[in-house]
Amino acid sequence: MTPISDLEVFARVVVVGNMSAAGRDMGLSPAVVSKRISQLEKRLGARLIQRTTRRLTLTETGQGFYERIIGVLENIADAEAFVTKDHLQPKGMLRVSAPTAFGRKYIAPRLPEFLERYPDLKINLNLSDKGVDLVGSGIDVAIRITDSEEGASFEMKKLAHNRRVIVASPDYLKAHGTPKNLRELAKHNCLAEEENDVWHLQGPKGMVNFKAKGNLQSNSAEVIREAVLAGAGVGWCSTWDFAEHLKAKELKVILPEFKESEKLNMYAIYASREFVPAKLKVFIDFMEDSIGKKTPHWDKGLKIG
Repeated sequence: MTPISDLEVFARVVVVGNMSAAGRDMGLSPAVVSKRISQLEKRLGARLIQRTTRRLTLTETGQGFYERIIGVLENIADAEAFVTKDHLQPKGMLRVSAPTAFGRKYIAPRLPEFLERYPDLKINLNLSDKGVDLVGSGIDVAIRITDSEEGASFEMKKLAHNRRVIVASPDYLKAHGTPKNLRELAKHNCLAEEENDVWHLQGPKGMVNFKAKGNLQSNSAEVIREAVLAGAGVGWCSTWDFAEHLKAKELKVILPEFKESEKLNMYAIYASREFVPAKLKVFIDFMEDSIGKKTPHWDKGLKIG
């Protein structure tokens, strides 16, 4: 098959009618242009251009060949322009995965503003409290709370530290007492997001794995949040989900010396840093602005311990 570059050289010679001018346009010497045309004719087994000392003239075969390849070259240029535009201008469908509560509270309310800013974009927002297979599900970017090792096979942009604390409602504590240590906490109704849930607590003496035992488990963080607010038990909860309730004193922090590991953060996770399309770049920038680049908006003014 004839290389596309040889077709481009031939077409440029036809357009400008001169090998020297064609060479200047393409950054090639006249000798190289002449050689490429000769190689093309040899490969095709036909004379395309009649050369004289004064001018170049297309043969009948050359004219027919030119008429057939010019459309091909235009289609290639159009295809390249489409890909380039896709990477320079935010457009098309962006598939996003996020935790249910976070997506509902912090992504969905701002999407109208985001889509108004980028009218050529469409968003498909998949909310789930379970991890989603990015490649298998066709997800462009996932917002996940994880450690850096879990997403090592992908590119990860840190958005915020996932600050977690142990909380309960004032009514629950009034009825059951306030635990002063983990031994006392173990006697309380600790609500878990799954059976055999383990709370990884960063304490004064390092990491402690605390087995949460209670009468309610749910795969939904929102169910656990509502149950804790209703006074059903103790929760191990992210401040992004509870900040407004803590500020309003609807919840109290228990054992504030125990917090989330510094390794657990909120990330934007995507397949590769090479050829990142504009739609993905602007969405990650949007998420950084939504959260706050230094201190998350929800943690501002929040005092714990």
